Amino acid sequence: MRPLLLSLCLILVGCSVRGDLARLPDGTQPSATVRSVFFATNRDIDDLPFGSDRKERLIFGRADVSIPPSHMPGQIEWPKRKPDPQKHFLLSATEAYTDPVQFRAKINASLSSLPRGQREVVVFVHGFNTRFDDSIYRIAQISNDLDVPGATVSYSWPSAGSPLGYAYDRDSALFSRDDLELLLKELTKTRADNIILVAHSLGSMITMEALRQLNLRKDRSTFNRIGGVVLMSPDIDVDVFRTQVKSIGKLPSPFIVFSSQNDRALQLVERLTGQADRLGRIGNIEDISDFDIVYVDVTAFDGSDRLNHFNAAKSPALLKVLSQVRDFEEAFSSDDSNRAGLLPGTILSVQNASEVILSPLGAR
Repeated sequence: MRPLLLSLCLILVGCSVRGDLARLPDGTQPSATVRSVFFATNRDIDDLPFGSDRKERLIFGRADVSIPPSHMPGQIEWPKRKPDPQKHFLLSATEAYTDPVQFRAKINASLSSLPRGQREVVVFVHGFNTRFDDSIYRIAQISNDLDVPGATVSYSWPSAGSPLGYAYDRDSALFSRDDLELLLKELTKTRADNIILVAHSLGSMITMEALRQLNLRKDRSTFNRIGGVVLMSPDIDVDVFRTQVKSIGKLPSPFIVFSSQNDRALQLVERLTGQADRLGRIGNIEDISDFDIVYVDVTAFDGSDRLNHFNAAKSPALLKVLSQVRDFEEAFSSDDSNRAGLLPGTILSVQNASEVILSPLGAR
């Protein structure tokens, strides 16, 4: 077990390009592009940014992130010793909210310029080995690259932010499901038309548990406001996922899973836990074919992320697909003339589920 843990540590550390949240230097102006990321966290405010200790209450705030003009889709240009808004992701402003009422009012203000029907709130739930600053910059990058309208919210749960903290993170995932449920309830009190949930890795477990709890509590007013779910590289045992879906009942639509057969992070999790068949790399869609799910296989894009664990957010080509998740199942089901802007691929239907196998341009 020790050599395996050491291997996991070396691989994950070697593939994580990290830095710290840095503010704009005094006297400088942010770049032309600034992305506002609202956040809710149950991390303890023992230091700033928030650490990995757990807190039994939600803290709300907002971070404005300046995106450099030289930004490349899928990348985070981390600040160096001399932060430069022309080259680096930087904080241009931050706000802390005293209570959920103020949090909701700020989100309503950000939605006010949009017409009805387009007022969406996108909630991102990060995965394993993620610090608070990692989650803020990554979500700013994703929302910028996808040109997400409306309001963007980061749910930053207390990950240890360490490649050897997997057991702590799995416990934190269970610890955090109630607070994600609470966040969703708060968001239903805003003027948002609907809420889109986007989760990565172990964050998918928290997301599914929160949906399960909403249904078990018969909170249909909150559940019905969820306009779609996207799970990227979900770190969930397939048997557990099946019981979650059965407790949830009818899933939000669309419900989309991005997967890779060569996801090295999930392979290592399977070896560590002794449990094969993580949802993010199942070999046979028949295992979940009785559910109304779109299962997107991006194995052909391995290489955009050396772990192949976050390709959908780091590959420019897949970012374009992710920005059109509401439309591409219908496009793949129709003739080629309706696939403008989408990558080539095939769609397979097995009972209620659909599997979309994407191919890079020029692969055919």
